Amino acid sequence: MVKNIVIGSLALALLVSLVFHLSGPDPVAVVEVPVPVAPAPLPEPEPVVVPEPEPQPDSRFLAFETAFASVQDDPGLTGAAIGFCVLDSSGEILYERQGDIAQIPASSLKTLTTATALEVLGPEFRFETRLGVSEPDEKGISKGDLILVGGGDPMLSISDYQSWIEGLIKAGLAAVPGRVIGDGRLFPGSIFADFWNWGDIGNGYGSPVAGLNLEHNRFTATIIAAELEGEPATLGAILPEVPGMTWQNEALTGPAGSGDGIVIHGGERTSMMHLRGTVPLGEEMSVKGAVPDPEKFAAFHLREALLEAGLTVGGAAIGAAELVMKNEVVPVIGKELLVHQSPPLLEIIRSIHESSDNHETECLFQTLALQTGMPAAEAVRTHWEARGLDLSGWRMVDGSGLARADYITPRALARLQYLASTGPQGPAYVGSLLAAFDGTLRFKAGAMSAVRSITGLLETESGEVLSFAFIVNHYGAASSVQRLQGELLGAMAAWGDAEKAPEPE
Repeated sequence: MVKNIVIGSLALALLVSLVFHLSGPDPVAVVEVPVPVAPAPLPEPEPVVVPEPEPQPDSRFLAFETAFASVQDDPGLTGAAIGFCVLDSSGEILYERQGDIAQIPASSLKTLTTATALEVLGPEFRFETRLGVSEPDEKGISKGDLILVGGGDPMLSISDYQSWIEGLIKAGLAAVPGRVIGDGRLFPGSIFADFWNWGDIGNGYGSPVAGLNLEHNRFTATIIAAELEGEPATLGAILPEVPGMTWQNEALTGPAGSGDGIVIHGGERTSMMHLRGTVPLGEEMSVKGAVPDPEKFAAFHLREALLEAGLTVGGAAIGAAELVMKNEVVPVIGKELLVHQSPPLLEIIRSIHESSDNHETECLFQTLALQTGMPAAEAVRTHWEARGLDLSGWRMVDGSGLARADYITPRALARLQYLASTGPQGPAYVGSLLAAFDGTLRFKAGAMSAVRSITGLLETESGEVLSFAFIVNHYGAASSVQRLQGELLGAMAAWGDAEKAPEPE
């Protein structure tokens, strides 16, 4: 039994040895750790776009758009150039339609001249006309020529002469031994603006501008229709008398109710005036014409007033320019007898805005050149560009807008109204403009063939003051322009707080 135990122990030892030999010592277990792989990124979700609500149209602007849409197919405005600009009370653009396109403004351009004169010359500026003698006698009156020297006054009248003569007689003037000389050489160049039309310069609205002016350098001609249409009309009285003039009357009798069809053709210092066109059947018409020689005209009527007052005058009435053409010396005043002053400038500007008088405006324009020492248009540009006015697209060849070579943009014209009304002479300027709609509209309008314009200031229903300009060129029917103008003014008058847009749902 012991033997069996020993044999079993040896067998067990052999088995353990064999296992150890075959497998070697126990190895260290190596565990492979798998490397994690990043998952593929998920696509970014599309951003959710919440549509913003459509802006609601401002009813105030819609009124302007509606006004223009209403005339889109109007045959009276086919092919017309239409410009419009409105500024708010701080001078910023509220609305415009072709506001930066330069157009012919007609008489609305006068506001550029009057506003400049008001700020440069001042509202109390006065023109002066001087009367004196060339050779005073021991009493200081005269033994030579009586000389009338103009200072550019556009308002001098024959009635002024009558008051002068009363004073001269009291001062001892009993006679004028020599001539009566009118000297209007203050303004250089032609007495007519270079770009005025031939059809304008013989008519009263195109009267000349000289240093010496009387009765706006105009006469009134009476023309009497014949008894039959087509027959020659008769030329009646010419008042005041125009000295040294030959009248060529070619006027005919037109259809009844045909209106004033008369055109007067004259020219600088011409001795013949032509009257052409028609006067309606059954009518007697009065038409205004332009005096061709202002110096001689003023001297002639002063001489006539002296004679009517019982004074003797030894010589004729003559103008300084005529003496120069004859190579004769123009006498100067040796003894001043009186100085006549015009009404203050502000009063003249009111007259210009009310009557749209070209002659009065041109006298201001020419005076700006003399007072500033530069051409009148340059004086205007220099003044307003310094005040912040952009005059791009602007051309100014006269002061009144009678020339079709004048251009300005509605934007510049509207901004002028803002600058002038808020400037140093603002109350005076605004008060000088024409008033309408119980004074809420202050304006200056312009009109000539195929040109209409209006500019100024309008107080809205909410109390805001808007500056505006509206210009139309090349239209077919004035009634179409008037209708559009009325709608635009109505839209401006209703300007107020914007209506609130409805909240989006």
